Amino acid sequence: MKPNIGTLDRTLRIVLGLGIIAYGITNHNWIGALGAIPLLTAFFRFCPAYCPLGITTVGKNGGKGGGCCGGGKCG
Repeated sequence: MKPNIGTLDRTLRIVLGLGIIAYGITNHNWIGALGAIPLLTAFFRFCPAYCPLGITTVGKNGGKGGGCCGGGKCG
């Protein structure tokens, strides 16, 4: 898995994930568990939803072109 999440995207995912978890805890709601999704994608620096769409937020120095999975092939 080639990283396809850049620094700004990663930071926003961490903030969003922690915010969703905090919301769930304060409101005693199961929605807080969904905060794990953006946190995990930020931790691994890979978003599976970006791959089929060919999206990468990694800068020019980190991305080598051809989409996030090297020519559109995930895996």
